[in-house]
Amino acid sequence: MDLRQKIKRLAAAHYDDAVGIRRHIHRFPELSYEEYNTSAYLQEQLRSIGIPFKSGYLKNGIVATIEGKKATRKAYSQRVVALRAEMDALPIVEKNDIPFKSENHGKMHACGHDMHMAALLGAAMMLNELRASVKGTVMLIFQPGEEKLPGGADQMIREGIFADLKPSVVIGQHVLSGMYTGTVGYRPGVYMASSDEIYLNVKGKGGHGGVPHQMIDPVLITAHIIVALQQVVSRNANAATPTVLSFGKIHAPGTTNVVPDEVFVEGTFRTMNETWRHDAHEKIVKIAGSIASGMGGSCEVTITHGYPMLENNEAYTQRAMQYSRQLLGDDKVLDMDLRMTSDDFAYYSQQFPAIFYRFGTTDADNKYLSPVHTAHYMADEKSLETAMANLAWLTISFLADE
Repeated sequence: MDLRQKIKRLAAAHYDDAVGIRRHIHRFPELSYEEYNTSAYLQEQLRSIGIPFKSGYLKNGIVATIEGKKATRKAYSQRVVALRAEMDALPIVEKNDIPFKSENHGKMHACGHDMHMAALLGAAMMLNELRASVKGTVMLIFQPGEEKLPGGADQMIREGIFADLKPSVVIGQHVLSGMYTGTVGYRPGVYMASSDEIYLNVKGKGGHGGVPHQMIDPVLITAHIIVALQQVVSRNANAATPTVLSFGKIHAPGTTNVVPDEVFVEGTFRTMNETWRHDAHEKIVKIAGSIASGMGGSCEVTITHGYPMLENNEAYTQRAMQYSRQLLGDDKVLDMDLRMTSDDFAYYSQQFPAIFYRFGTTDADNKYLSPVHTAHYMADEKSLETAMANLAWLTISFLADE
């Protein structure tokens, strides 16, 4: 039997296993760096499959290994492919009416990490059965804390997950609603933005709303700062460099006739050029401070450096696209646009050639269209079959061709 057909057959055979894993994880979501029960469950699954692992990275992280039967041969001993899935959920109250709805109130797998873990475990089952065809070693990385700075990827790398094994490529996959089940999508080169958190503390002198001449109004100062900061994007950023500066939270603890002494603002800055990223931070600080000072107040700016931009290795991604076409067909492999969202998978891409791609989770009837990070997000579970098969095929293909 052709290896591709064998992989498709195994994906179908393990589909129910993957669905069961996904539903269990979905029912019991845990937030970033709190994935204790999730980690215990994953370890239980790995033991049942017979895959060795080490745990305890960031307390909950796991690195498992599958050594192909040919990995002991000198020609294949240095061939390593790493596969990564995230473990954490989001602080969202789920509004889906499903049998496996979240039982941890206020917590939900609304970004598809439950699908990612299930797909990785499903692929692990397949690769373990196909060890005779695995010409090297497979690393399975189950990573905590993708949704919360400083990000679990960077910390796991610092804790030495690659001390003994150096992968030739690190692969991650992510759900995408709006893209149909059975398809995968890639973008060689720069793909996702860096992300930084912006905090402004605007200070003035509050008072009664009826006597504004006796105040240094921090609310008014804040309004001027937010409007002025838009020029960082519209007039300072190179028009060819995607850049976003958005403010999502303003807290002015006053009332209809009470102006507060301080206003607190939170936002995000995202771009795809690291040099410009640094320059933009300086401009944000300078503009905010000068406007506040000119109006008699002050502004403290705190910028928390988040994830770097994510760049897919050009050559490896092109190869992955060709492998996926071999498995799924040309019409099932799509080209992705740039995204201003971010992912800490970017840290892996700074260490090794990396591929971060999407798999579609919307069925033909458009039932599963809610976007990620919403209370109604839900994925078509049938997409797990494609996710498992593609991940296993990429792994075997890269190890065979290195």
